[in-house]
Amino acid sequence: MLPPSKGPPGGTGRQAFTRPCPDTTGILRHDEVMCGRYVVSKSTADLMAAFDVHESYVDELQPSYNVAPTDTVPLILVRSSGEDEPVSRRLVAARWGLVPSWAKDPKGGARLINARMETVTEKPSFRKAASARRGFLVGDGYYEWEKIPGGGKIPTYLHDADDQVLAFAALFENWPDPNLPDGHPHKWLRTATIITTAATDALGHIHDRTPLIVPPDMFSDWLDPETTSEADVRALLDSMPEPHLVPRVVSDRVNYVRNNGPELIQPAA
Repeated sequence: MLPPSKGPPGGTGRQAFTRPCPDTTGILRHDEVMCGRYVVSKSTADLMAAFDVHESYVDELQPSYNVAPTDTVPLILVRSSGEDEPVSRRLVAARWGLVPSWAKDPKGGARLINARMETVTEKPSFRKAASARRGFLVGDGYYEWEKIPGGGKIPTYLHDADDQVLAFAALFENWPDPNLPDGHPHKWLRTATIITTAATDALGHIHDRTPLIVPPDMFSDWLDPETTSEADVRALLDSMPEPHLVPRVVSDRVNYVRNNGPELIQPAA
């Protein structure tokens, strides 16, 4: 049985979704990462139904068609309310960009929005979370930029063929702010990262990496708090099937995080 989490126990109080660190200088450096922008348009009720969530600790979600690093995003995890209590699925808020619990400050989180599947059980920043703090960051789809001859890039939106919500395999951490006393409402910062894997041949021409997407029949396996050993986590990672996503070329308006609306996922004119 998973013990109650230290710090925020899956959410203690409702949280709004905000964009605390917008890129006001122009284009976010999407070429430096994989899965650096995605879409969440579903309501809280939609997500709770799609992922059989028992408890929500967030305010009603506002659609975002250009989620960017350091945004506050919906995270699905399992936690128990006490040592002898059963675990339940919870919808909580997290900042995108993982801050390890041992970090001196949260500044490096913006660089840890992705974790490579091949090394996630080994890297100090991720291995403890891979063992004990797995969850889903959820989205309608995500954006990638295909490099073309001559140095240009084509923005592409990748989504499920049936427009089902995608469960991005995620890790999360709870970072305690050393400058705040115990019991302070902002003492703990919950952050998360998306695990990536090698792209299939069908999508590899767009980018050589893709988010690791958990299929519905493996939701419980991925969230299982009893799976903690490195060998078992590695076996779980290796058992994930290849996703079947549909690419759609979209407008370069998505390059700017200040643009945010349903027009961003429409086919480019």
